[in-house]
Amino acid sequence: MDAKTDRSDEAQGLRLIRAFLSLPPDKRAEVIAFVEELARAQGRSEAGTEASPR
Repeated sequence: MDAKTDRSDEAQGLRLIRAFLSLPPDKRAEVIAFVEELARAQGRSEAGTEASPR
């Protein structure tokens, strides 16, 4: 990736963090639960496969 893409990705990440932090605590908990479930589902779908660099 070039530097412009890296800066764009970084800016997008910061916008996501700012949006998350602006949520009320109960909505933050919902987002965290959703992301944790996605991570668990991702882990189950890759069970038994070798790790590879992305």
